[in-house]
Amino acid sequence: MAGGAMNKALISLTLPFAALLAACNMGAGGNASSGDDSAQGDLHGASIGAPFTLTDQDGKKVRWDDFKGRYRLVYFGYTYCPDVCPVDLQRILQGFAKFEKAKPALAARVQPIFISVDPDRDTPAVLKTYVAAFHPRLIGLTGTPDEIAKVAKDFVVLYNKEEAKGASGYLVSHSRTPYLFGGDGEPVALVPVDDPGTPDADEGDPAKVTAFLEKWVK
Repeated sequence: MAGGAMNKALISLTLPFAALLAACNMGAGGNASSGDDSAQGDLHGASIGAPFTLTDQDGKKVRWDDFKGRYRLVYFGYTYCPDVCPVDLQRILQGFAKFEKAKPALAARVQPIFISVDPDRDTPAVLKTYVAAFHPRLIGLTGTPDEIAKVAKDFVVLYNKEEAKGASGYLVSHSRTPYLFGGDGEPVALVPVDDPGTPDADEGDPAKVTAFLEKWVK
C-alpha cells in the first residue's frame, strides 16, 4: 500500500479512536476535562491501560507494574510500518533526548515504551534492532496475538491487517497512540505528534515533545 493510502487508513482509524477517548474522558461528573489543563492532562480520568505481561527485545518477560513509580511514554506501532511509526518515534524520542539532556534527573523517571501491533513479525530480535535506532532506553514489547489484542483493547488502540503488494505481504493500519502515563499507571495526556494528513506533517517539531515532558513530568 502506498504511503498516501496508508495515511488515509490511519486517519480513518483515528476518528473512532478520538470518539473512544471522548467517551473515556467522561468522568464521574459526566463531563469531559475542563479547558484548564494546568493541573490535569487531557486523559485525566480516562479508562486507558491495565496490567499486562509481554516480552521485551531481549526475550525477557516484562510487566506493566515493573514500571511502577515511573512515568511511561507509550507508543503502539510496528517495525514494518513504512512511514508513520518511524516518523512519530523519531520526533518523540528526539524530544525525549532533549529533555534528558536538559533535565537528566527528571528524564530518568520516564520510561519510553514501544508496543508492537504486529506480533507475527515483530519478534524480540526484530524489535531489538528497531528500538536501538531511536534511543538506547526505548523498550520494545511484543507477545502472542492474543496478548497483543488484549493490551490493545485495554489501551484503546485500534489496528487491522491489510493486504499489500511487495515482500512484506501486509501492512497494519493502526491508531496513533502516543500516551504519557503517570507513576501509578494512570493516563496523563496524549503526546503531541503531528497529524499525518496535514500538509506540514513532515515538519514535526521534537521541541513540542520536550515542552510537553517539561510540563507534565515532575
